[in-house]
Amino acid sequence: MKALIVAPSWIGDTIMAQPLFARLHARHPGLQLDALAPRWVAPVLQRMAEIGDVIDSPFAHGQLSLKARWQLGRDLARRGYDAAYILPNSLKSALVPFLAGIPQRIGFTGEARYGLINIHHRLDKAALPLMVERFAQLAEAPGVAPSKPIAYPRIRSSAADQQKTLAELGLERPARIVAFCPGAEYGPAKRWPAAHFAALARKLAEQGCAIWLFGSPKDHAVAEEIAQLAPGLCRNLCGATSLGQAVDLLAMTDLVVCNDSGLMHIAAALNRPLVTLYGSSSPGFTPPLSDRAAILSLQLACSPCFKRECPLGHLDCLNKLSPDMVFEAALKRIAA
Repeated sequence: MKALIVAPSWIGDTIMAQPLFARLHARHPGLQLDALAPRWVAPVLQRMAEIGDVIDSPFAHGQLSLKARWQLGRDLARRGYDAAYILPNSLKSALVPFLAGIPQRIGFTGEARYGLINIHHRLDKAALPLMVERFAQLAEAPGVAPSKPIAYPRIRSSAADQQKTLAELGLERPARIVAFCPGAEYGPAKRWPAAHFAALARKLAEQGCAIWLFGSPKDHAVAEEIAQLAPGLCRNLCGATSLGQAVDLLAMTDLVVCNDSGLMHIAAALNRPLVTLYGSSSPGFTPPLSDRAAILSLQLACSPCFKRECPLGHLDCLNKLSPDMVFEAALKRIAA
């Protein structure tokens, strides 16, 4: 059997789809499983043992580009896929497998995708509260619940990959590394304050930890603020690494402290000790899937609000999550 995954556009969502890929291989021995994905997600898929080719999906968010989708569909038709698993719920995400003439097109009904998808799953949010469960549902026949427990996502980073990345970036490996991931693509209501990260950096440095800051170029400014508030203690790598290099460096860490973000899910899939900080979002939907993760949330009456910015203007859900509280959790994770 030869199948295509239409991958999500978010790194965290793509990580949470990995147990689906493993289940498909278990159900179809000898399966060739390729993925159609945006280029910023591709490095994560390339670190999954279940995925073969990763095909570039060049379409910007919200862009129909019907002629380009038709051409990509024609290109994929020559590959002879038997099935496509369409993970996003948008109509546009189902167009290419339809135009490629893939016989089985599997997904949730989503945005009125009748015809584009011909094996329909209906989402029961109460029965499947976690995103990882919803993706795993697609390995089953419609109406059949996925068997539980669902394995935690896993991605790969070899010792050779890690040494190569250190050499490429001119880094030496400290004895003890703590990673901070201070960004969150969704918005500031998911970001622990820079001053709190800096205070935590000072406390961890006293324990002999080197602090590395990870994120995209968009996170460079907030990481630089942390570095300036904790002079000489932090290495700002935001925007200085590719996503693949960030995976390798995170795999070396003794602890990761992060907001609810794609890098959080990467750290969990690498099985690193992890402290995750929740503000406007909920660990009930997209928690770090790891036995080595501590989840910190004040669970105020106003949260989770799922807003990009605090609608009340105070961001108490994160401002009142003190560096001392996070430090205590961090020490337990490092020691575990």
